Amino acid sequence: MITTLHTSDVDADLLKAARALCDDAFDGDFSDDDWEHSLGGVHAFAWEGDDLVGHGSVVQRRLLHGGRALRAGYVEAVAVREDRRGRGHGAGVMAALEGVIRRAYDLGALSASDAALEFYTARGWVLWRGPSSVLAPSGLVRTEDDDGGVHVLPLAVPLDLDGELACDWRDGDVW
Repeated sequence: MITTLHTSDVDADLLKAARALCDDAFDGDFSDDDWEHSLGGVHAFAWEGDDLVGHGSVVQRRLLHGGRALRAGYVEAVAVREDRRGRGHGAGVMAALEGVIRRAYDLGALSASDAALEFYTARGWVLWRGPSSVLAPSGLVRTEDDDGGVHVLPLAVPLDLDGELACDWRDGDVW
């Protein structure tokens, strides 16, 4: 079963359990900044009975592309308990988040690990081929290390996948 809640409606115990799930799923490579990035939007929780087995969230970000500031639904903290992978929980979480994106945003975006590329591509997410940047406090700064890792879910807004894409600033990993 999948449930969705805005961060403001999630009780502290469930947020703590979701954070622990992410810590475990990312083998300790999930920082406080990573968790902070997942807050303030809509969370999708995957359940097996009373057991939390999956999580993901979508938060609003501004992406600059083609001379426009686009309202993006940015996917964060998608994780499934290791012993429950391959049972459709990740797909259920993503379907719920993609529904939010389709109803509320100009496009979806996410930064995918190499291990998850096939999963997202199969769901209709496409690789951003152009250069990536961040609108930092000092101005526009290229983020070459993120080139080839950003994926978008195109919706109604025309996108040039070979053009420049810039994200808004945040602490930690900007993408």
